[in-house]
Amino acid sequence: MIHSMTGYGKSVLQLPTKKITIELKSLNSKNLDLNARMPSIYREKELYLRKLMAKELERGKIDFSIYVEATAEDTSTKINTPVVKQYMQQLRELLSVSSDQELLKMAVRFPDALNTEREEIDNNEWKHIEAEIVTAIAAIKDYRLNEGKVLETDFKNRVQTIEHLLDQVVTMDPDRVEGVRERLKKGVEDLREKYDENRFEQELVYYIEKFDITEEKVRLKNHLDYFIETLNSGDSNGKKLAFIGQEMGREINTIGSKSNYAPMQQLVVQMKDELEKIKEQLLNVL
Repeated sequence: MIHSMTGYGKSVLQLPTKKITIELKSLNSKNLDLNARMPSIYREKELYLRKLMAKELERGKIDFSIYVEATAEDTSTKINTPVVKQYMQQLRELLSVSSDQELLKMAVRFPDALNTEREEIDNNEWKHIEAEIVTAIAAIKDYRLNEGKVLETDFKNRVQTIEHLLDQVVTMDPDRVEGVRERLKKGVEDLREKYDENRFEQELVYYIEKFDITEEKVRLKNHLDYFIETLNSGDSNGKKLAFIGQEMGREINTIGSKSNYAPMQQLVVQMKDELEKIKEQLLNVL
């Protein structure tokens, strides 16, 4: 069973004084590329969270966010009253502004007008947040699994198409060999020179052996079977599937270069087209 690297997970926690939203987004990447955004109060937990993500999500370009929205009259930011009053007095002396409201608007913009107290993580609160993070991870893993099922169906259909085209290549191969034989024989006869029939047959065998695709057909069939076997295995291994895809491409290319027969080359082009679509989608497999 394969998993996609594309996924989305979200979880919301409502606490007495705040609402906390945990969000996870994932796209394809060769390795784990984690971007974490969270309030400074939770930064001390970032290393732990990175290890958790690496263990659970393995690969992908992952955006992890914690959003905090205050829902009660509880804030760590306080007005520094003495400083603000001093600013207002200085502004009153400098400017011809009598309105305290206008002076206050200007004063609160100056440095040190607001005091932000450093908050400490409440352990009980963090336990609830951690549980919601695990919930969001489970959600993104389910999303990845469902996306993987869609990809798996697509891969199996395309592999089946390549197998069908390969069967046509196998059926067509005797006609191809006979066509090569006839073209060579006609070419020799057109020279209007006498030739040794036995020597001609020997050269023909040597020439046809160079264009023999028996091994390529067998290896391609084995690669197709192994691709399906790997798809059906218990783990999701996109890198392994990509390697098998490269081997399939090598055999298809060799069949195309050796075929020297237009109808067979048309089948090869169709196989290449299907394989390219497989390779493109493999970039998104975990």
